[in-house]
Amino acid sequence: MKKIIFGLVCILLFSCNKRKDVQQTSVSKTKYKTESISNDKPRSEIKDIDYSPYFQEAKQYCKNNNLNQKKFILIDLGLHSGLKRFFVYDFKKNKILNSYMVSHGCGDNQWGRTSSKEDVPVSNESDSHCSSVGKYIISDRGVSQWGIKVNYLLQGKEKTNSNAKNRAIVLHSWEAIPNNEVYPEGTPEGWGCPAVSNESMLEIDEILKQNKNVLMWVIKS
Repeated sequence: MKKIIFGLVCILLFSCNKRKDVQQTSVSKTKYKTESISNDKPRSEIKDIDYSPYFQEAKQYCKNNNLNQKKFILIDLGLHSGLKRFFVYDFKKNKILNSYMVSHGCGDNQWGRTSSKEDVPVSNESDSHCSSVGKYIISDRGVSQWGIKVNYLLQGKEKTNSNAKNRAIVLHSWEAIPNNEVYPEGTPEGWGCPAVSNESMLEIDEILKQNKNVLMWVIKS
């Protein structure tokens, strides 16, 4: 009887030690996985671009076409959508005044998702649901069904964005757009309009009410 009891105790001790080893192994794997996930590149190392050539070309373009020579807007769709890529540039001060988050078109992907956060599809075709690169003139202020209910019509001035009016591409706000950078996550995608957050649009609206015929240049660096 004593031998049987001793044997049962040994089995129980062995089982407990084995279970403890399994738990330790599981925790170790989880820790390794967490460390791997958090190893994202710092925002400053993601993409370093010299925009000065674009600023110089924009300045000359505005002068040649009698556009606003105080401010202009540059949107770089070459940047990850979780980063601020909507820049308000001051020609007089020769610097970027503000930067904001902005959406792009989803293309063949599902609306409202972030499927193309790293590689934005661009097109000038109707029903493509894509953003279009090129120079635009920001014109009439109108009423929007989105965000703060304000939008600005966009006149596409190049072959790459000439269908902007027919496609109803406008600058507006959208509640889904974050105020701050969310990298490595992306920004929700629409059907081609450059949409910013409600808070951002309040600031941009004030700038555009004071500055008419502003150039907006959408690039993909």
